[in-house]
Amino acid sequence: MYFTDRGIEELITRRGDDDVTLAWLAEQLQAFVDTYPEFETPIERFATWLARLDDPED
Repeated sequence: MYFTDRGIEELITRRGDDDVTLAWLAEQLQAFVDTYPEFETPIERFATWLARLDDPED
């Protein structure tokens, strides 16, 4: 198990029944990067990955 799996499991446990929009998620990611700017690159990559999930060229 990767260390990040613990955080993902906690997210599922605490928020698994919540309905959220992608706009809400984007706002949370922006707030996270504002608080922790050293994570700008991985958050940018994650957001881009999410945005292109259905893109056949990626």
